This record gives sequence, C-alpha cells and structure tokens, in this order.
Amino acid sequence: MEVVTVKPAGSTTHEPIAKEPALALEQLMDRFGALVLRTAYFYTGDRHLAEDISQEVFLRAFRKWTSFRGDSSVKTWLTTITINVCRDKTGARMFAEQPTDPSRMDRGRTLSVEDEAIERLEKSEVLRHLLRLPLPYQEALYLYYYLELSTREIANATHAPEGTVRNRLHRAREALAREIKKEASTDDR
Repeated sequence: MEVVTVKPAGSTTHEPIAKEPALALEQLMDRFGALVLRTAYFYTGDRHLAEDISQEVFLRAFRKWTSFRGDSSVKTWLTTITINVCRDKTGARMFAEQPTDPSRMDRGRTLSVEDEAIERLEKSEVLRHLLRLPLPYQEALYLYYYLELSTREIANATHAPEGTVRNRLHRAREALAREIKKEASTDDR
C-alpha cells in the first residue's frame, strides 16, 4: 500500500493516508467523520441533512482524492468541501433553525453528568449569542474556536482573504461581547 504523508491541522505528527482513493476514504472517514458531521450540523441545524451532507462530502473527497495537492491540510480541505456542500444545499436558509450546539454531537466523552450539563449550558449560552451575529461572523468564530482552524485555513476554506478573516474575527468578538453584555445588563434590571 502506497501512502502519502499529510499533516492534519492541529496535529504535530504526520499521519500517513493511502494514495489509493478507497483506502484513503476509509481513513478520512475515521479521522475526520465527526468533524465533517459537526460542521454540517452547525451550518444546517438538522441532523439528517448533516448526515446527507457528510456523505456528499466524502463522496466528493473520494472523487477528488487523486488530485489533492496538499496545498492545505486534509482537515482544511475537507472543511472547505463541507462548507461548499452546506452552502449548496441550504443557500440562504443557513441558521434559520433554532440555535444548535454541535458539541452535543460528540460521543464517548468521560465527563461527569454534572460537568457535562454545566459545559453544555455554558456552550449553548455562548452559541445562542453567537447565532445572533451576522452570518460571516458566525462562520469565522465557529471555524476558529470550534474547529480550531487558523486564520489562513479559514481563508482557504471560505475563499476569503486572510485579512478579511482576521477582521471578521475581531469584529465578531466585539459584537459577541456586546451581545453578552447587553443581555447581562437586562438580566440585572
């Protein structure tokens, strides 16, 4: 089996992925399946649609694997495909659903029930505020904080200049802080 060494974002070691598309597909699904599903779920708010999108993402990755040049990490490449499929499938309906918390889709965690409940509450509160922001800000914050992509990786995934991504992150953080303060001040009354 011939392998290609790729470095997924956030990884400090190179992990070999097969050059042969069928073997690579299995490896990609094992390593990045949850990430693709969570991202699709974030964009759609619908688990069934997110599952359909995940299948489409891996089908596209399978078809294009031999032409993957490695200009970006595999994680960034799959995130880009996921974003594009989500945009194709949902169009302007993005985030029309109730706020959804993609972290709730994680499985196999070892937190106590109390810790998990507190963590979910905190994340869902932040996510609720995040989903009140304009769409470009939502996207930038999600990709940066939830998927832990760098600004360069976000720029590649969203086809936006890196300076624009940095600007969106800066403005999104400010807007999120204002949104949280606004609610805190109304709660104090």
